[in-house]
Amino acid sequence: MVAPLNWGLGHATRCIPIIKALLENGDNPIIASDGDALMLLKKEFPRQQFIELPSYNISYGKPATSLKWKVIMDTPKILRAIIKEHSSLQSIIRIEKIDGVISDNRMGLFSSKVPCVYITHQLRVLSGSTTWLSTMSHRFFIKRFNTCWIPDVVTQPNLSGILSQVNVSNVKQVYTGPLSRFQNTGSYQKKYDLLVLLSGPEPQRGILEKKLLGELKNYRGEVLFVAGKVEKEQRVDKRGKVTYYNYLSTEGLQKALDRSELILSRSGYTTIMDLCKLGKKAFFIPTPGQHEQEYLAEKLQADGIVPFATQDVFTIDMLERVTDFTGFEAYASTMTSMSSIAFLLETAFSSVKENSEPIPSSLSI
Repeated sequence: MVAPLNWGLGHATRCIPIIKALLENGDNPIIASDGDALMLLKKEFPRQQFIELPSYNISYGKPATSLKWKVIMDTPKILRAIIKEHSSLQSIIRIEKIDGVISDNRMGLFSSKVPCVYITHQLRVLSGSTTWLSTMSHRFFIKRFNTCWIPDVVTQPNLSGILSQVNVSNVKQVYTGPLSRFQNTGSYQKKYDLLVLLSGPEPQRGILEKKLLGELKNYRGEVLFVAGKVEKEQRVDKRGKVTYYNYLSTEGLQKALDRSELILSRSGYTTIMDLCKLGKKAFFIPTPGQHEQEYLAEKLQADGIVPFATQDVFTIDMLERVTDFTGFEAYASTMTSMSSIAFLLETAFSSVKENSEPIPSSLSI
């Protein structure tokens, strides 16, 4: 069973190459999630079996500064969802006879009955003054899994910096290399000067969409605007030089990225891995109040790769700064191949069963 967290679309999209590797190996993965993440994966893999898991119901407050405190206030609700999904997993294992679990940041999906892998690049969870608490809480759950896959490299240069470059006791850490659903084909000629690629929970996704649509009135180039709203029907609208889609499938987004000169997006880690895979130039606007995205944007700017601006000060003319940065071309060689994913799967679900130390079989908080 492959189960990504429904917080934006990044957790779901970086599971796509894992699901494809399982299918190519002749396996029949069950896909489990909720909300937009589940809807996206249903569109990508319509023939697979799906299970809806309890929702964490994570959202942002409208004032950027309220995010941390909203998450703290929502902690009891999140913990209830974690306990519920943990209980559900035991039934799923029995009924569906699954052989293992790959959980992307769904913290309750561990079991002593089958090998369980946890995917995260956040061994250190940045939350300002409460970083110690958010980090300790996350590691509490990670230690209940057999293996932790970290989608980055342990050597320099790397993408996630201090988020993942830390050794955690009692955790089997496997650095997989960055994961992406895309291929660096280089087979399309440029069509768009700018690709706007939005993602993330509301209301901040919608706030940025409104701001950028206003800013693009002063942009002279051809723009493809992907709003990141997964809906039942795909919609397209032509607004002057802006071609607007509510969402694109993996195939459509691959073409869009190939045909675009510059990418304007959030600095979410999955987006960073995708741009790394394709060696693209980009400009980042981190989600206000999300310390992880702010750190990643600052790191990549300091490394001379991608510039960024905060959401409140961004103007479209700031895109000219991109010419002073290298983009991700030099990082493309660090990406994980499909054959490497297949090897990781084989290692995790053959040797873990035999060699893993006992882990707690029930969740107590």
